[in-house]
Amino acid sequence: MTQPGMVIIGAGEAGANAAMELRNQGYEGSITLIGKENRTPYERPPLSKSVLLEEETPAPTFMLDEAKLAELTIQLLSDSHVTSINREAHRILLADGRELAYAKLLLATGASPRKLNMEGSDTSGAMYLRTFSDALAIRSQLHPGKHIVIVGGGFIGLEVAAIARERGCDVTLLEVGPRILTRGVPEEIANVVEARHREAGVTFKIGTAISRITNANGTQIIEMADGETVRCDALIIGIGAVPEIALAEGCGLEIENGIRTNEKLATSDPDIFAAGDCCSFPLALYGGTRVRLESWRNAQDQGIHAAQNMLGADAPYEAIPWFWSDQYDESLQVAGLVDFGSANKIKRESADNVHFFFHLAEDGTLAAASGIGPGIAKDIRLAEMLIERKAVIDPAVLASASTKLKSLLK
Repeated sequence: MTQPGMVIIGAGEAGANAAMELRNQGYEGSITLIGKENRTPYERPPLSKSVLLEEETPAPTFMLDEAKLAELTIQLLSDSHVTSINREAHRILLADGRELAYAKLLLATGASPRKLNMEGSDTSGAMYLRTFSDALAIRSQLHPGKHIVIVGGGFIGLEVAAIARERGCDVTLLEVGPRILTRGVPEEIANVVEARHREAGVTFKIGTAISRITNANGTQIIEMADGETVRCDALIIGIGAVPEIALAEGCGLEIENGIRTNEKLATSDPDIFAAGDCCSFPLALYGGTRVRLESWRNAQDQGIHAAQNMLGADAPYEAIPWFWSDQYDESLQVAGLVDFGSANKIKRESADNVHFFFHLAEDGTLAAASGIGPGIAKDIRLAEMLIERKAVIDPAVLASASTKLKSLLK
């Protein structure tokens, strides 16, 4: 039995950053980081990008390798599974029978891919992308001339589609909704993305559900609700993610679209915190509306913030949500939550290949900004700062390309 220290369940972006931040803040007690995979913590964004595209066999982009773990004296329990949490005793139980005591516990359990649920989906050989091993399995299917079907028109599905085309595959993307990128991306930008994919040769089937999947000698046969049949060599699913809440639910923590936390990322147990894809939290910027965010930066920022509060900082989490996606030669970025800025959408005049929008709330405050095209990162960053200040700006000023966004910060 170890002396109570800081225990982190989940060795992804949130968990690894939390462990490092504990040391950055001067914490000298024990830190135990527990991960299900038999690897040291690595970055996930490359899984749908460079890992699939590189000619040479790729390797993970590690956040914490063995040397760094040793330097920071962080104990990593890889290939380990936590079966239960005893809140009263402040202990966790591992599948191998070991128990660990904790002073503070962080749940950074992430999310798992949402599975297809229809006839044949369990035996179809469908592939999902969440881990480095998943990426290698998908990569092995991306050969010139192969027909790849991707289900889901979100960031993951579209990024994989772009890579598959670059590797010479025939690609069909199926989306049951009325358009791609229905979550958090304005329709105008979604249209630009779809047009770029069509230009690259991707076939889209939008607004039609799958009714059944069968597998015949390695070929997936997808029967659509409209009666059409699509055959493919590999079927890749990207229809969202489900928060990993089993441990939290099992020990009686409050659940609400994930593990429920307060504005300081503490759960209903003050000695247990949660961060990243697994938790929902009130976002002060939008009136305390409870949200759950699935993004690389949110996981990173929340891991760092939770670590500080585990050490007593007692500060609310107020970071502006930010999302990005690279597809072909296009860069898409969103700051803030577009749905909270639906009262007035302002298109900013810009170069032909740049599409940039400001999204205003009903009271005129800047709630979000979104853009696609070369060189948008700087303007998105400036917009992010304006969102943080709850700026109210004349829409005509925002729309004019002659307005230097930096000048609005003065």
